[in-house]
Amino acid sequence: MKKSVLIIALFLGFVCSAQDTYFTIYNFNVESQDVSTVYDLFDDYFSKNKPEGVMVSLWENHFNDSENNFSHAVVFAGSLDAMGAMYAGGNNDAWNLFLARVNQHMESGFSSAMGRQLAQYGDASVQHPFQRYFLLDVDDMGKWVDSYKEMQSSNNPDGRLNMMGTISAGIGPDGANAWVINGFKDFKTAMAGVGSLRSDAEKEASSKAWEKHQEEGGEVKLVRNGLRILLKTW
Repeated sequence: MKKSVLIIALFLGFVCSAQDTYFTIYNFNVESQDVSTVYDLFDDYFSKNKPEGVMVSLWENHFNDSENNFSHAVVFAGSLDAMGAMYAGGNNDAWNLFLARVNQHMESGFSSAMGRQLAQYGDASVQHPFQRYFLLDVDDMGKWVDSYKEMQSSNNPDGRLNMMGTISAGIGPDGANAWVINGFKDFKTAMAGVGSLRSDAEKEASSKAWEKHQEEGGEVKLVRNGLRILLKTW
C-alpha cells in the first residue's frame, strides 16, 4: 500500500511560493532484480508523455547513510505554471497503466519533498550526471541565501554545476530545509571534489569566500550528504 500511495502522489496538487524553478522529488526503493524493468517503464512512459515545460530525471542514490538509503529518486522540475499544469493534468489511461506496472516492481516508497531552486552556477547545458548533494538545516534562510549567492557568484570553477535551493514541504525531524548540489561530468572528479578543479589561486580565493560565508550566513548544520548518479533525463 505504501508504494502505491507514493507513486500515486506524483499527480496530487501542491502549493508553494513564487520562484523561477520549482521541483518535486520522490524517493523509493527497487530490488536489484527489478532495476532494469523500472528504468524501462519510466523511459517508455516519459519518452512518450513528457509533461510540457517540465524536466523529468531518474536518479540512482549511489552513496548514502543508513537513514537515507533509498535506491532511486524521480525529480520533476520546471516553472510554477508548468509544474502546476502537470499536477492538474489528472489521470489518463497511459498514466494509470504506468502506475500499475511500476507498482508491481517497486519495493517501497521512502520519502518525498517539494521546494524551489534559488541559484545555479555553471554550464547547465552540459550534463553533470555525478552529483554530490548536501541537505542542510539553515537557521536564517534569508541571510544564508544572500551570503551563499555572494560566495558562489565569483567562486564556481569550470567543470562544476552548482545549485542551491530550499525545501518547502517534506521536511523531516532532522530539520533539513535547504540543499546544495555539486554536479560533475565524471566520477573521478566527483570523488576528488571541487578542489580538483581549482588552481592554487582559486583555492585561496574560495577559502576566503567560504570563511566570509560562514561568518555572515548564520547558523547552519549539515544534516547529511551523499552522491547520486543520473540514469536519464526526459
